[in-house]
Amino acid sequence: DAFEQALAALPRARDLRFRVEHAQVLAESDIPRFRALGVLPSMQATHCTSDMPWAEARLGPERLQGAYAWRSLLATGVVIPGGSDFPVESPNPFLGIYAGVARRPLPRGEDRGWQPEQRMTREEAVRSFTSWNAHASHQEAELGALTPGRRADLVVCSDDVFTCPEERIPDIVPLLTLVSGEVVFRREAQPQ
Repeated sequence: DAFEQALAALPRARDLRFRVEHAQVLAESDIPRFRALGVLPSMQATHCTSDMPWAEARLGPERLQGAYAWRSLLATGVVIPGGSDFPVESPNPFLGIYAGVARRPLPRGEDRGWQPEQRMTREEAVRSFTSWNAHASHQEAELGALTPGRRADLVVCSDDVFTCPEERIPDIVPLLTLVSGEVVFRREAQPQ
């Protein structure tokens, strides 16, 4: 409501890309409002897997319908900038990607996950940590994707997050990290 009032008073403010941090538990009626207002729902995916053991008891069945509603939000056409919320959660982005894709807690179980109809695809989960964050901060021309003209910030990983078995996503580690094309981290070979 506050964003709606502010944007009505200052329509040019839409260019600022306002966002709601921790947009984890929403009233279902508010889900389409993000797109309508141009406000971004920023979420930390690992909170989903941390909260799932107690969420239903504390939120109740009605409020639970809007909890971590990634698919419902994405269906409206918004992007979801993501993050870890470190130090509350691990800064490891692969745990967040796994949470977005699997909606299962660690250690990995056999269950289908919590509210599996709200899962993200692997591409969406990766974008939440890369290009959607760049968009949210008006840096999409220089960050968020590997294309000519953008900074060469990249990570070479131990596995392919797009094709590896889902249960291996949390175990992915960086082998090499570049920032603006400069190597800033190289994993030393582990003794056999």
